Amino acid sequence: MARVKICGITSQESLDAAAEADWVGFNFYPPSPRFVTPARAAALEGGPVRVGLFVAPTDDEIEAALALASIDILQIYADLPRIRAVRARFARPVWRAVGVAAAQDLPTSSDEVDGFVIEAKAPPDAELPAGNGRPFEWSVLDGWTSPLPWLLAGGLDPENVRAAIAASQAPAVDVSSGVERQRGVKDPDLIRLFIAEARAA
Repeated sequence: MARVKICGITSQESLDAAAEADWVGFNFYPPSPRFVTPARAAALEGGPVRVGLFVAPTDDEIEAALALASIDILQIYADLPRIRAVRARFARPVWRAVGVAAAQDLPTSSDEVDGFVIEAKAPPDAELPAGNGRPFEWSVLDGWTSPLPWLLAGGLDPENVRAAIAASQAPAVDVSSGVERQRGVKDPDLIRLFIAEARAA
């Protein structure tokens, strides 16, 4: 049974709807339509294990978030040396976000991190490194054995998540835009349906 992360939580309503997920994600990247301030994340109560998403963060930005919000795992978009430095500095599990367009993009070593988020590589003109609602060819995962726990992300929604899990053999899935009623606004019914479909895969 696949595990589930609901990313881009911005309201108590969406957090409550994600109660049966394994993780929820809070996006601390200001250009994102799903951005939340650390204070806002701290004000949202309850829910599963919390993941903080950061893009090329400074130590000060991470420290500011951790000072206010309860964050269990750091999901980092940055080069590998920076990701390793973050892991050493903050003594929390770190997931490395990996954009994939072809099989050669897949990680083959642990990279001294704790997990991978495997998703579509952002197109050159994209404003965001992720959350662009784009899947990749899941067939590139054929024959790949991850050295670490990993989540499949990118373009997932309640209608395709079963097929995605079957095709990729992903142990966990991560959704953001695929459970929104409009850009940046989660739909509680879609969140619950996504979780149910992923569990049933």
